[in-house]
Amino acid sequence: MKQGLPATAWAVLGLLSFPGERTGYELKKWADSSLRFFYWSPAISQIYAELRRLEELGYASSARSGPEEPRAKRRYAITGAGREALSGWAADTAEAGPPVLKHGLLLRIWLGHLAEPARLRAMVGEHLERTRGELAAVREAVEQAADVPEWTFPRLALRWSERQHLAELELGEALLADLEELSPQDGAVGRQAGGDAPTPG
Repeated sequence: MKQGLPATAWAVLGLLSFPGERTGYELKKWADSSLRFFYWSPAISQIYAELRRLEELGYASSARSGPEEPRAKRRYAITGAGREALSGWAADTAEAGPPVLKHGLLLRIWLGHLAEPARLRAMVGEHLERTRGELAAVREAVEQAADVPEWTFPRLALRWSERQHLAELELGEALLADLEELSPQDGAVGRQAGGDAPTPG
C-alpha cells in the first residue's frame, strides 16, 4: 500500500533512485545543485529525518563504511519496495497539484504604498542580479548533467528551470519599467493611510 508521505520524503527517495549509494551530505549537495532550481532544497536536518522515516518503512537501507575510511560514513540506497512505491507516486498525476508561487518581491511591491519608489526600484534591481546568478548556476548544472545518461530527465527539469529564470528576468525588467513610469503622486495617498481598499464591486 502506498504511504501518505510528504513531498520531502519522496524527493529524498527520488535522489536515492539514481545509481549508487550516497551519504546524507551527498544527497544535500545534489539537492542544492538540482532540486532547488525548480522545487526547493531541504535542509540537511530534513534529509536525515526523511532518511530515518524511509528506512523505517523499508523504502531505504543504509550501511556504515568500513575501517578503510578515516571517518565512518553511513551511505543510503533505495530498496526494491522503495523503488516500487516511488514509481507509483511519480506516475500519479493527481499528486502533483498546481504550482505554488510565493514571490517575496511581489509581496513587497504589493505593499509599495508603504515604501519609497526609489527603494522599490532598488529591490527589483537586486532581484534581477540574484536571478542572473541563479541562471548561471542552472546553466552550470545543465552542463554537468549533459554527459551522464542516467541524468536525462533531471537535465530536462534543469532546462525548464533555465527557461523559467530567463522568463523571471524578462518579468523583472518589465516590472522595473513599470516602476519607472510611476509619477511621484502614485501611491502617495496609500502612504498617508487614506482611501478605500481596491476591492471589486
